[in-house]
Amino acid sequence: MEILVTNDDGWGAKGILTLVRILTQLGHVTVVAPDGPRSGMSNAISVQQPIYLRPFDDPNWGREDWQKNATVYTTNGTPSDCVKLAIDVLFDGNPSRINLLASGINHGSNAAINVIYSGTMGACFVGAEHAIASIGYSIDDHNPDADFSHFESYILEITRYLIEQGMPYGVCYNINAPVGELQGIRWTRQCRGFWQKEMEERIDENGENYYWLTGEFINIEPEVEDTDIWAMNNHYISIHPCTIDQTAYAEI
Repeated sequence: MEILVTNDDGWGAKGILTLVRILTQLGHVTVVAPDGPRSGMSNAISVQQPIYLRPFDDPNWGREDWQKNATVYTTNGTPSDCVKLAIDVLFDGNPSRINLLASGINHGSNAAINVIYSGTMGACFVGAEHAIASIGYSIDDHNPDADFSHFESYILEITRYLIEQGMPYGVCYNINAPVGELQGIRWTRQCRGFWQKEMEERIDENGENYYWLTGEFINIEPEVEDTDIWAMNNHYISIHPCTIDQTAYAEI
């Protein structure tokens, strides 16, 4: 199996290293990851700057057995750029050579409305566009040293199951896990909600006002039990199918 791995936290983040280590059990992993954090990039692509693709050069890489089954590249581009670079440059424009696109593990939840802002899921949407089986993995913990131990024990099981079931064209999967011990897995839909109080005013060292993105998520259906947020709040892993087709068919 040929697996492409990317993320939006950048190469070297604990999440992507954990995901690569796990997925090398399924096949050869090609990593194309940003060279630094690219959170909140959604499906952004680089149209006003050159994009570089560089082999990862570290003499310590490859010493672990699992590392020998992974080839790593970094880029100054976005997560969506990473997938496009992999398809067109590393796989000669033939996306069918990629059996799985795995994005993450993201440090922070991509549940509810966060899915539209997520660079992690943006990469998956590019994969789905090219008919590649694509899965995004996230944990509700922004800590750089987040504890993935409970979540990672489920990742192979979930990944194998979704690959075996097959993914229709344009469909990808958004997997979100809470922190700590888990009750199991739930199939979910995107929770309805919104962010408020997002721009926090601050003052810089020169006395000039500026704004920092923050905010409070408002769940408008907190009692509903089929959403990704409910699942995570109740210690379940959420599996949320997504589609790149954003047509509101009921309105046609």
